[in-house]
Amino acid sequence: MPKEKLNPEVWVDRYSDYLYNYTIVRVNDHEVAQDLISETFFAGLKSKKNFKGEASERTWLIAILKRKIIDHYRKKNSKKGKAEVHIDYNDQDAEGEWLEERVRDPFDKTAEDNMENEELGLAIMNCLEKLNDKQAAIFKMKTIDDFDTEAICNEFNITPSNLWVIIHRARKSMAECMEKTWLN
Repeated sequence: MPKEKLNPEVWVDRYSDYLYNYTIVRVNDHEVAQDLISETFFAGLKSKKNFKGEASERTWLIAILKRKIIDHYRKKNSKKGKAEVHIDYNDQDAEGEWLEERVRDPFDKTAEDNMENEELGLAIMNCLEKLNDKQAAIFKMKTIDDFDTEAICNEFNITPSNLWVIIHRARKSMAECMEKTWLN
């Protein structure tokens, strides 16, 4: 199989609509979506030498765009916490406990947290098994394995709109199952 080559001169014409549709559902802001796509094209140009040709141009640009979207949310969320002050009104003796820097790290996992995560994972797998085979396979490919819509549609010989109906139904079934088995 021949290696894919980059052709930046056609990126805007070939991929901007696809990248925009991918981005707008994730950021829900027209200007932010356009900025992220511009940053993606710029980053692609800057890192052309890193392109190995093992994936398609579009797949490579989507990988860059995913990182840009993640960075966008990291930046956005890091600004949120700066102004927050956490106060424990019940413990007036603990000097400085109200400082954000001294609040318990939410990522500091205990054995109980790990056990709860394991139980949640088992509940999710149990609910996945209750879906029909096709629905479960499509749901896993899209939501867990992060497969591209086009790849899933080709694999199952379905249209994108059919894919989204299947995903919607699977999510609904999963939510109902989780509500019965996990939340009760």
